[in-house]
Amino acid sequence: MGKRSSQRKHATMLDSDDDNSSVSSSSTARSDRMSVSANEEVQLDKDSLLDQALDALYEKRGSTREKALSTIIETFNSGLQHEFVEKKFATLLHQCIASIKKGSAKEVSLASHAIGLLALTVGCGDNAREILEETVPTVSQALKIGADSSKISALLECLAIVTFVGRNDPAETERSMQIMWQLVHPKLGSNVAAVKPSPAVITAMVSAWAFLLTSIDGWSLDPKIWQESISYLSGLLDKDDRSVRIAAGEALAVIFEMGSLEKLCSQVKDTGGDSTQDGKELVHMHGLKAKVLNQVRNLSVEAGGKGSAKKDLNSQRNLFKDILEFLEYASFPETLMKIGGDALQTSTWCQLIQLNFLKHFLGGGFVKHMQENELLHDIFGFAPKKKYNLGVEHQMSSGEKRLYKSPNSVRNKARTRFLNKQRMLSEGRNVGQFAVGAGDDEF
Repeated sequence: MGKRSSQRKHATMLDSDDDNSSVSSSSTARSDRMSVSANEEVQLDKDSLLDQALDALYEKRGSTREKALSTIIETFNSGLQHEFVEKKFATLLHQCIASIKKGSAKEVSLASHAIGLLALTVGCGDNAREILEETVPTVSQALKIGADSSKISALLECLAIVTFVGRNDPAETERSMQIMWQLVHPKLGSNVAAVKPSPAVITAMVSAWAFLLTSIDGWSLDPKIWQESISYLSGLLDKDDRSVRIAAGEALAVIFEMGSLEKLCSQVKDTGGDSTQDGKELVHMHGLKAKVLNQVRNLSVEAGGKGSAKKDLNSQRNLFKDILEFLEYASFPETLMKIGGDALQTSTWCQLIQLNFLKHFLGGGFVKHMQENELLHDIFGFAPKKKYNLGVEHQMSSGEKRLYKSPNSVRNKARTRFLNKQRMLSEGRNVGQFAVGAGDDEF
């Protein structure tokens, strides 16, 4: 069985002209060639709107706070608000955390999303660390209260984003992943209510968990964690809900790309314990490998029945065809996305899962952030030629200069650490990649 010479390719066109989320009322914002003064006027309008929204978060009426959070989200989606964040970072963070603690399900969802956008805006550095340390305990507690699917999904996405941006070591990432895992696998004797999670919650959990998995060296995790997660995800492939199956398939693709089944089998072989027990574990792992491969093959040609929408069925087939080709032929899914005339490419499952997660989280603000957000440029190695899509050269504010231009700035130092981590993870995955269809002697 030879490796296929060509890889599956997907292309998407995203044009910045589709981004109409600006909250400015200035008619000059639609001009093809803005003047610098007009840009500054628009930014002043946005800062004023954000100040008003921030003040509204102190109001007692929940609906007022919800409206204010929606305004903050819309404004952060329309562009990076560095000047506002530099001045009001701590206040905005603490008010959003307060909303998570005392607000309705809708307010919790909005506040969670706002915190995620705040983390993506500040990028790596001390502020990202503060967001992580302040947010995780609150989110962890909020996940134990209530069963609203949209609220829980928003909390999980928030936890994933703040951890991805603010983490300093793998233990912090593993802690957040464990919080997510306990949502569907509560520990016996814990205070977590044994409520069966909905398909929407399972999908959100698996997607957030897989997103964080892409940011760590999987070889450092306990083999028991891998065995438990692979078995659970394999079980999800048999569920009726198509979104659950797709999320599970993507997570398994990341695990396989990291070589985690290979690690499990090799560790069992190397142990000096009971040979009978070791033999049973090896048989179990090989059986699990064969089961997943067979499930993926069946889902890649499913005729229907489980789910209804034809579009979703085609998405499932295409995904599992990609996974099958990867498992059998080590053929990676290549994607090409055009963003405002610039090409963004991915060539690994980890990159693809990161891209899909961030695109889903940012929604209408994805194009704008991909053009202007240096954190996303670092993550994907993306270097847009026209970052700001304006008719004149962008004039950096004093705050942006302090954030980006100074080589000794906290953010630049954090950026260097982030890039070094990304490089090390990439090198580790190149070692871990393997084809499930390979012979057992290759483990």
